This record gives sequence, structure tokens and C-alpha cells, in this order.
Amino acid sequence: MLKQHLQLRLGQKLAPQQIQLMKLIQLHTLEFEEELERELEENPALEIAKEDNTEDEYSAPDETYESEGSESIETDFDVDQYLYDDEPGYKTASSNYSADDEDFDNESLLTEGQSLYDYLNEQVHLSNIAEDDLKIAEYIIGNLDTDGYLRREIKAIVDDLAFSQGVYTTKEKVEDVLENYVQKLDPPGVGARSLQECLLLQIEKKVSSDKAVSLAANILRNQFDALTNKHYNKIIQKYDIEESDLKKALEEIAKLSPKVGGNFDTQTITINQEIIPDFVIQVKDGMVIPMLNSKNAPTLRVSEEYKDILSTYSHDKKSSEHKQAALFIKQKLDAAKWYIDAINQRQNTLLQTINAIVKFQKAYFLTGDEKSLRPMILKDIADITGFDISTISRVVKSKYADTPNGILYLKDLFSDSLTNDDGEEVSTKEIKNHLQEVISKENKRKPLTDDALVVMLKEQGYNIARRTIAKYREQLNIPVARLRKEL
Repeated sequence: MLKQHLQLRLGQKLAPQQIQLMKLIQLHTLEFEEELERELEENPALEIAKEDNTEDEYSAPDETYESEGSESIETDFDVDQYLYDDEPGYKTASSNYSADDEDFDNESLLTEGQSLYDYLNEQVHLSNIAEDDLKIAEYIIGNLDTDGYLRREIKAIVDDLAFSQGVYTTKEKVEDVLENYVQKLDPPGVGARSLQECLLLQIEKKVSSDKAVSLAANILRNQFDALTNKHYNKIIQKYDIEESDLKKALEEIAKLSPKVGGNFDTQTITINQEIIPDFVIQVKDGMVIPMLNSKNAPTLRVSEEYKDILSTYSHDKKSSEHKQAALFIKQKLDAAKWYIDAINQRQNTLLQTINAIVKFQKAYFLTGDEKSLRPMILKDIADITGFDISTISRVVKSKYADTPNGILYLKDLFSDSLTNDDGEEVSTKEIKNHLQEVISKENKRKPLTDDALVVMLKEQGYNIARRTIAKYREQLNIPVARLRKEL
């Protein structure tokens, strides 16, 4: 039996405006410029207000950016009756997801280049190889990763050749093609199945009677584990050589590349992108003045021409074509006003956040000394600004500031705190700097263990546990003492 029920339910749902604002806040300057250009192309009702005076590159935080888009559009013709949604259909289909679903890291400029796959295929086609072997070689090359390694099992390749290519072969045959054709191609080391094999393939191509090269090849072939663990004394005793002989062999090994496909990419060659600061922080007469890059604060307005067109069409109540045109224009005008409001909110959020950061870290910006850096977490800035922690996270993500001490990544200003022997709270960043300094000055023949580092930092007033030292060392990408050992 069918029954009707009335049920009330509380729920949270992000409006398209909120989603768009979160995405805009997260963009750094270059991405924001690209997004703005796209919007100007897609919405003819939105335009940049032209001004006679030339603005500075950076805008002070007390500047306001007004737009004519905030005006209401009044017409005798009620076009809202033709709107089927409560909100303008503004990118709702493509933007109805959280900004956290995307990672807006710094993108790179790309340019086309020859891929490793194409380079190897050119060579194998010029070699004296049978047709059946060529198909196997092509398939092996197609399974190499961007570093030039073959990460798949030979048995899996045999099965794939049978099912997808119709080539029935054996494991021995695939290994033969791999070793006698693919691994003979340039660059040396391509087609290796492990780091050891990659280095061996390279050094074996060095036709030399040099004792250091021969010793290096022997070490890679027979003492690879001892080499990777830096058990140098064991290698010296094994080959009955002097320390200087081992040092020369290690120099030869250091010339080899662990990633022979590093100069290639499957599609493109990457070129690093120039960093454009989102903020500039100046110090004048003992005052720290944060400013916003003017590219983040464009003066936008709603097109007067489109307002006039809407007014003209709205007076014609009989023509269905004019009604449809009025509906289209109204949607574009609403979207333009909506976008202008989002840009203004973005600018406001950026300014309030950078002001709070500068206020919190004033001593650091005045001195430029990292020892003056106060412990600061996202919640500290959220409490000052009144924004949510997730909003602060989006603001500082991928953002840079131009300071008197150089370009600064905003996230580097945030760190946890620890209490020293004097009872003062110090930034973990300061402790990491001390740790890095101590390790850089250690005797590389006898590197300091984590226990020794605990003692040395304790002498400097930092009472830190051994596991904390290990955690900081890993965050700084510093290996354990055994792997820092040098001859």
C-alpha cells in the first residue's frame, strides 16, 4: 500500500558560489590570471574596467576595488519567470565538487620533445633483427617506464604477447631479446630490471683497462649490498686494496646514472616555471607592510552594452526570440556579477590572511633571522582572521611572498612548537636548522648517530627524544649515519 510521508532532514550542501570561491582562493597568481582570461572569453558580459592612470604592480591592503557589477538590473520585463533554477547556471556541472579534489601545485610549461619510446624504436628498427624478435623487442620497449627500467615480470610479458599480440613465445626467448637487443640500445643501462643491472650495463660498456673501472664493475657485480650499505671496510678487506683504490672506484660509480631515461619523457619535456610572488612584504621605518600583487585584484565590471541590450529586449513582450535572448543575457549578467563578487571575496580573504601572518611573524620580517620565527599553525591565523582552518590552508597553498630577504614560500612560515630548557617555546623549524647545521659540520668519516645528535642538541638547550631526531632527519631528507659515511 502506498503512503505519503513528510520528513524533515538537516544536511549540508555547498552552493556553486562557495565551490567557485574555494577554487579561486586556492589559485596562485599565474593560475588566477589564466582563470580570469578564460572567464573573460566565456562571458562577454564581464569586462575589465579601463583606467587612465597606471597602477603599481602591487596594491596596498587598504585599497578597495569597486565594480559597476554590484548594481541591480531593473527592467519592466520579468525574465526571472523563464529561469528554471534558483541560481544562474554558472559552471555548476563542471564545478560541483570540492576544491580539495584537485591539487593545485605549481604547473610547468611544456614543450614537445622526442620520447624515450620513439628513440629506442628508431634504433631497434635499424638493427639486424628478425621480424618475430622485432615484435618482442617493440613490446618490451613499450613496457619500459620513464626511467628506462623494465618493471614487469618476464612471465607476464610472455602472457601478454600471446593474448594481445598473438605472438607465442617463451620466457627464455623474451630474455634473449631483452639482453641481446634492447639492453644494447642507447642510452646505456636501458631495459634494466634493477638498479644493480642498470649500473652494470653502463659500466660494462666502458671499454677500459683502467683499474678503477674494473674494480667498480667487480664491486657492482659481487658486492652491491655492501656498497649500498656503505660497508667500505668489508669491501677493502674482500679485495685487499687500499682506501685510495676504493675511492677511485667509487668515483667511477658516481659517474653512472641511476635513471637513464631521465632526459626523456613519454610525452613532453618539462621546463621549470618562474615563480611569481602573490604578495610583497616591505619593511619601512620599523613597520612591516604587506601588499597584494595587483594581478590578484583586477578591476572588473559588468558590460554596459549588455545592460542596454537586456533593457531593449525586455520591453518586447511579444517576440519569443527576444524573450530567449533576454533570458540568455540575464544569465550572463548574473554570472558576471557573481564572478565579480567572488573575486572581491578572494581578494579580501588573501589580504586578511597575509595581514594576520605578518602581524604574527613581525619580528621575523624585521630581522630576517629564522631564530625570530615564532611557532605558528593554521589555527593561529584562523583565530585572528575568523576564517576556517581549511580556508587558511587554501590561501597559503602554492603562494609566495616577495620579502626583503628574498622569495618566501608561505607554508615555510608555519611550524609546530617545542619548549627548550629555558621554558621558552621555539619553532620546530629553528630546531631543524640547528640539526642540519650540526650534521653539515660532522666528520663524514665518522658521522653522528641519532643518539649523538640528541646529546649535541641537548647541549644547545633542545631536549629532544631520539625518535623526534629521526623524524626531523627524515623530513630533511638526511639519511642515517651509516649512509652518510664518506671516505
